[in-house]
Amino acid sequence: MDFTNVITNWYIDNKRDLPWRETKNPYLVWLSEIILQQTQIRQGLPYYNSFVARFPSVFDLAEATEEEVLKLWQGLGYYSRARNLHYTAKYISQELDGVFPSNYKALLKLKGVGDYTASAIASICYEEHAAVVDGNVYRVLSRYFGIDTPINSTEGIKYFKNLAQKLLPKKNIGDYNQALMDFGSKQCKAKNPDCANCPLQQKCVAMQLETIKNLPVKLKKTKINKKYFNFLVLISKNNKTILEQRTYKGIWKNLYQFPLFETLKPLTCTDFKNSPEIKTFLANSNYDFTLYNEKEIVHKLSHQHLYTRFWIVNVDALPKQGINIKNLDRYPVPILISNFITNFSF
Repeated sequence: MDFTNVITNWYIDNKRDLPWRETKNPYLVWLSEIILQQTQIRQGLPYYNSFVARFPSVFDLAEATEEEVLKLWQGLGYYSRARNLHYTAKYISQELDGVFPSNYKALLKLKGVGDYTASAIASICYEEHAAVVDGNVYRVLSRYFGIDTPINSTEGIKYFKNLAQKLLPKKNIGDYNQALMDFGSKQCKAKNPDCANCPLQQKCVAMQLETIKNLPVKLKKTKINKKYFNFLVLISKNNKTILEQRTYKGIWKNLYQFPLFETLKPLTCTDFKNSPEIKTFLANSNYDFTLYNEKEIVHKLSHQHLYTRFWIVNVDALPKQGINIKNLDRYPVPILISNFITNFSF
């Protein structure tokens, strides 16, 4: 049994019908790959359709403002992807006359494009002999060949890339890469894989040794930090509020938020009333406040958990320039803020 042929034949019967698979246009393939980084297809598909409708070419995306791009990206998370997407679109439009690099090494030089994305575009659009290795591929290869080298170690990353490269067929590279990823997503799933109907079961080492649940091996993640966020939702008598743009480096860079006060522990009403920082911020303002959510909203990110409370502050006049509340939906904000705006009756 030839591993590569089995995967390819399985794909013929089980291929998912996705819009970016109907084209070899590198712009559309690149767009789909950036959107689907660390994102499931069912979540990313509506965003892909929205981006294609709004920005049908790389020139259209390049001409947009970053704020427009971030607003359309809102809710998808990992916003550095959107910023890199926009930066790269401008670079390709202005420096490369709208022509995408046509090989792996050149693609790898684009901002926001790593080994996986460069390999995907090069193989799908240009049939380059470049293996794609994502979480699904790691899982299939580790189980089928019985490899317990951690997939997130330097040794493991190199080993699996070399193995995937050796398994590539001589032609239809792009289809094979997508077939292997689909196989991992639909057949060799992380939980409850369909081993009974798997075409690879006869030679699958993990199945023979009953180690499917143990593979792939991954080194433990670093400790997740807890942060306590307190957003001040100011509402003036003339129906204005304050949004501040996060200009410093971080996951929400260039997005907007209500004034934020970070504390080392949950903030009580007494703490809020006596906080020197909040008093300074609201100096010379007549105000009263209420706590919107007694129970903290926990927003989980890959490296930190945000324990969040929203404080409603009614003021006679804002301490700084504000915006009309009816214009809140014009600004790109983190999903945490977006959910609050949707649920709160201004």
